[in-house]
Amino acid sequence: MTKPESKKSGVAAINATGKCATAASEQVNNGSVEAGCPDPSAATKAKVMKQTSRESLHRKNTECEVYDDGTNTFFWRAHTVTVLFILTCALVYVTLLEETPQDTAYNTKRGIVASILVFLCFGVTQAKDGPFTRPHPAYWRFWLCVTVVYELFLIFILFQTVHDGRQFMKYIDPKLGVPLPERDYGGNCLMYDPGNTTDPFHNIWDKMDGFVPAHFLGWYIKTLMIRDWWMCMIISVMFEFLEYSLEHQLPNFSECWWDHWIMDVLVCNGLGIYCGMKTLAWLSMKPYQWQGLWNIPTYKGKIKRIAFQFTPYSWVKFEWKPASNLRRWLAVLGIIFMFLLAELNTFYLKFVLWMPPEHYLVLLRLVFFVNVGGVAMREIYDFMDDPKFHKKLGQQAWLVAAITVTEFLIVVKYDPNTIMLPIPFFITQCWLLGILLIFTWTLWRFFIRDITLRYKETRRRKQEAPADRDRPVGNGSTTAPSGRSKLNGSSEALRQRKT
Repeated sequence: MTKPESKKSGVAAINATGKCATAASEQVNNGSVEAGCPDPSAATKAKVMKQTSRESLHRKNTECEVYDDGTNTFFWRAHTVTVLFILTCALVYVTLLEETPQDTAYNTKRGIVASILVFLCFGVTQAKDGPFTRPHPAYWRFWLCVTVVYELFLIFILFQTVHDGRQFMKYIDPKLGVPLPERDYGGNCLMYDPGNTTDPFHNIWDKMDGFVPAHFLGWYIKTLMIRDWWMCMIISVMFEFLEYSLEHQLPNFSECWWDHWIMDVLVCNGLGIYCGMKTLAWLSMKPYQWQGLWNIPTYKGKIKRIAFQFTPYSWVKFEWKPASNLRRWLAVLGIIFMFLLAELNTFYLKFVLWMPPEHYLVLLRLVFFVNVGGVAMREIYDFMDDPKFHKKLGQQAWLVAAITVTEFLIVVKYDPNTIMLPIPFFITQCWLLGILLIFTWTLWRFFIRDITLRYKETRRRKQEAPADRDRPVGNGSTTAPSGRSKLNGSSEALRQRKT
C-alpha cells in the first residue's frame, strides 16, 4: 500500500543527488571528498550548484521530507488488461444473453448510463495522474472523469429551452420539474421573543437545521483546500455581503443579522476554519514515512498504516503571497471570485432548475466539489508558484473553472428576469466603492510605488557616483575611471577577454 517502485527510484535519486551535492560543497569549502562521490570537475561543480538551487527552491515550498521503501504491491499495479477483459465480458453478456426490453425510455437511460460507465473505466485506467496519490491515483482519475461527464451534462442543459431543460430533470427524478417555493429565513429576528412564553428562544431553534453542520463541515473542507486563514475569512465575509446584496433576488438570502454574522461567520464558518487550520498544522508537522503493509511486523502498525493511507502522501504549505507581484495578486482575486461564484451557483441553480434544497442532487454536487476542489486548488497553486515547470493550468483546475462558468450561464439563460432585478442604489454604491478601493490599491502597490522606489534608487546611485570618483584607487590616485572601465573592467582586461 505504498507508492510504486518508480516513486522509490525518484526519491532515491533526489537523496543521492542531495548527498553528493553536500559532499561537493564541503569539498569546495574544506577540501574533503566523501567516499562514493566522484571527484567534481568545474563542470560538475556548476551542475551541483544548479541542482542545489533547485532543491532549495523545492524545500522553500515543501515542509516535509518523504521516505518511501518503494514496495510495489498488487494494490498499486496497473490493471488495464483486467479492466478491459471484465468490461468486454459485460458487453458480451448484454449483447448475447440478455433480452433487450421494448421500452424506449428505459433503453435510452440504460444506454446513457452504460456509455458513462465505459468512459469511466477508460479514464480510471488510462487518464493522466494528478498531484494527489492517496488513497489511490485511480480514485482521483475517477473524479477527473466524473468532472468531464458533469461538464458535458451542463453543456447539454445549456443548449435546451428553459421548459425542456426543467422537464428533462424528470428523467433523473420524476419528482423534479415542479416549481418549488423558497423558504424565507428572515421575518421575526428577535433572538429572545418575550411574546412567546413557551419558548422565547424559538427563533434560534428554528434556524438550527441540517445546514448548520453542513456550514461547519463545508468550511472545514474549504480550509483544507485553500490552506490560508486570511483567504478563507475573506471569502466567508464576502459571501455574507453577497447575501445582503442579493436578497431581493432570492428569498432565502434574506436572513437575520445574527444569522449572518453570529451563526454563519463566527460559529459555523469560523469554527470550521479554526478546526481546518489545526488540521493543517498537524499535517505540516506529521512525519511522512511510508512502508509496505507486509513489511510492518505488528497488527497495530498495520492498522495504523491502513488508516494513514487516507492521509496525504506528502504535504505542501501554500504561500499565496498576493502582494508579491501583480500576477499573483490578480490570481488570488480570480480565485476568490470563482469561489464566490461557485457558492452563488449552488443557490441559483436549484432555484432555476426547481430542485428543493434537500434533494440528493444538491448534495451530490457538493460532494463532487469536495473531491475535485482540493485537486484544482493544488494545480492552481503549482501553476502560480512555479510557472516555468508547470507551463499550463492543470486539467482538474481547467474543468472546475469551466463548470463554474457553465453553471452561471445556465442560471442567466433560465431565469434572466431574476438576475436582472435592479440592485438597490445604496448597495450599488457600496460595491462600487469597494471595487474602486481595490483598483486604487492595485495601482498604488504595483505601479506608483514601484516607480517611486525606482526613482529613489536612481537618485541614490547618482548621489553615490561622485563619492566613488573621489575615492583613492591603487597608489592613492583620485583619477576617476572611465565609464567603459567602470562597467566592463579595465581596458587591459577587456583586451585579454577579446584575445
